[in-house]
Amino acid sequence: MDGILNINKPAGMTSYGVVARVKRWSGERRVGHAGTLDPDATGVLPVCLGQGTKVVEFMVDAAKTYRAMIELGVTTDTYDSSGKVTGKSDPSCVSRQMVEIVLGSFRGAIRQTPPMYSALKHQGRPLYELARAGINVERQSRLVHIYRLEIIDWQPPVFTIEVECGRGTYIRSLAHDLGEALGCGASLAGLVRAKYGPFKIEEAVTLPRLEESFRSGDWQKYIYPIDNVLQGYDAVTLDEAAEKSMRNGSVIDLKSETDKKYLRVYSVDGRFLGVLQRVPDKDVWQPKKVLG
Repeated sequence: MDGILNINKPAGMTSYGVVARVKRWSGERRVGHAGTLDPDATGVLPVCLGQGTKVVEFMVDAAKTYRAMIELGVTTDTYDSSGKVTGKSDPSCVSRQMVEIVLGSFRGAIRQTPPMYSALKHQGRPLYELARAGINVERQSRLVHIYRLEIIDWQPPVFTIEVECGRGTYIRSLAHDLGEALGCGASLAGLVRAKYGPFKIEEAVTLPRLEESFRSGDWQKYIYPIDNVLQGYDAVTLDEAAEKSMRNGSVIDLKSETDKKYLRVYSVDGRFLGVLQRVPDKDVWQPKKVLG
């Protein structure tokens, strides 16, 4: 049972809760998700099974697309509707044109400070634990990338944006920062992840349908191949001797013109073998992930 599921996570459930259900239904011990969604958020949650868990680390850099509902005039301690309201103001003076102008400063490479209510750790403790205890700590801002940001619906005081972004972007922080820039405050009223790498919400399976498929035995139709998330890397085929070397953890001498750090690797009969990593400053490659 090796591969990746594209699951449409429902609201009111943690990402780990989805993983726990898949473990129970599938009987597979090795199950993990890529890219945590907040409990109130819905949409694409890739869940890796079996040897599919070996490629989770290669998925985190994939671009993600979100549809976010933002409410003007309301701020909360969590930056979204699940938190305690910390402020209210009248946003009636804010026009769509004003928002469009402000959005321009949030496109491209920007600095963003993660929210206190997040899973990031401070001295070994998750920030959300400290926040719940009433402890606020200084967080370092970090560079994130917003590739696309546009308004797709305008129903003031709520408007919806579509965001295509890179690793580490907090949409809750984006909503909060937009409110600060507009001078009226804002918070996230709803969030849907529409795309994660190659996975789209239109093709995602719901949990009730997935549970039914495990019971009926046709779950295989929802499993994507492990190498589906590695299509951005060049591919190479190894002969039997090189495959044996890879499985033994030996360095492999390959002539490859790729400028990528990794290569996806196949056997002569088309089996996906894993991932090779370039040895710095050398034209040789070492095993990074080897599938059994």
